[in-house]
Amino acid sequence: MPTLASTNAVEIDGLGKRFGATVALENVSLAIPPGELFGFIGPDGAGKTTLFRILVTLILPDQGRATVLGRDVTTDVWDLRRRVGYMPGRFSLYPDLSVEENLRFFASVFGASVEEHYDLIAPIYEQLAPFKDRPAGALSGGMKQKLALCCALVHRPEILFLDEPTTGVDAVSRREFWELLDRLKASGLTIVVSTPYMDEANRCGRVALIQRGRILAIDTPTRIAESFGRPLFAVRAGKRYPLLLAVREYANAGTVFPFGDALHYTDRRDGLMPDAIASGLRDYLRGRGFADVEVKLTAPTIEDSFMARMGEPERAA
Repeated sequence: MPTLASTNAVEIDGLGKRFGATVALENVSLAIPPGELFGFIGPDGAGKTTLFRILVTLILPDQGRATVLGRDVTTDVWDLRRRVGYMPGRFSLYPDLSVEENLRFFASVFGASVEEHYDLIAPIYEQLAPFKDRPAGALSGGMKQKLALCCALVHRPEILFLDEPTTGVDAVSRREFWELLDRLKASGLTIVVSTPYMDEANRCGRVALIQRGRILAIDTPTRIAESFGRPLFAVRAGKRYPLLLAVREYANAGTVFPFGDALHYTDRRDGLMPDAIASGLRDYLRGRGFADVEVKLTAPTIEDSFMARMGEPERAA
């Protein structure tokens, strides 16, 4: 019989996984309550896909334990698979089948029909209906993602796992996709999503920062950004690359990251007032020929906090 003791939608305790000498996951522990939109945020190779494949029962962990909907991912496999929706990062539908044929096929795999649960996918499928006879492989990137989401939902799962669902699609399609997820969350569905895009973290209730198979932090996006803990400055000038080199050569530089049209800078000295830090850096850069330089205090983002936790941040920049 399935284990149903946990009240959390997902519960992970000391999970580990290796592929030969490569550590994919190391001592991962966390809990996700029902109804949450939870995000795993990290770059390629951080361990997100390995974790998702364990949670949807496609591979086994080497150590630790995980339950989804109160069911053990290693012993309650068949019971769990009927209750889970999974959208892998790589497009995995049948490219030669039409939109409608893909949807009906995936419904039949779970013993369901499109008509039975159409109310759940209707807001998404209505955008695909004009292309229902088009081969899936001929759809745009954004439309492929919407079809994959429909196929993951067509059997009305109790929890949805989305592995990097917006990678490779345009900015408008990314926004539309997250709006769809907001609607699904409002219906009470538990959603677990992974993404390498730091800006998407703000669409989640809580996030886990993950790097090299380890969890660096778990909290709301706002609290993770606020945990940065040092004055952060945006530095701008017309000649951006020479500016980067000059700031990195500054004797008091702590971290220096390219960030949009600016550099994000922290000072290695403790206890100085922000105005004194900004004034000193500004004077140094003007002395190096950057007459148009601008140094302003700025609010840290979740990306700043992530980079600060990674170690050796200057090399990563």
